[in-house]
Amino acid sequence: MEIRPYCHEVKYYECDRMGITHHSNYVRFMEEARVDWMDQVGYGFDRMEAEGVVSPVVAVDLRYRNSTTFKDRIEITVKVTDTTPLKISFAYTMTVKGRTVCTATSTHCFLENGRPVALADRFPELYRKITAG
Repeated sequence: MEIRPYCHEVKYYECDRMGITHHSNYVRFMEEARVDWMDQVGYGFDRMEAEGVVSPVVAVDLRYRNSTTFKDRIEITVKVTDTTPLKISFAYTMTVKGRTVCTATSTHCFLENGRPVALADRFPELYRKITAG
């Protein structure tokens, strides 16, 4: 399945006094891209949550390579790097005009009624799509 990169245009309010995109915003960009990725896979977070399952973040790691500024269009590719019965990990590469500005990873678990739930058991179709590559 071909997944299109997500594109985020840096807003003025996302920049600090130096005119640089504040580092905290990159976690938001990751979330935007991950939500878009799930929509493209055909099983958005809104659907999952309507069915009683949430997917909280359990780990995040970011590496800033180059700064971005107001109006930059950040292209974000998202790839699954690891899937276990209870967790999924994503890798993000953020570029502006082909130049890498940030690389990151995030890991998420799945909970239903506050208890861990195996994605393969609860959403087998989604699990197949994710693990199919």
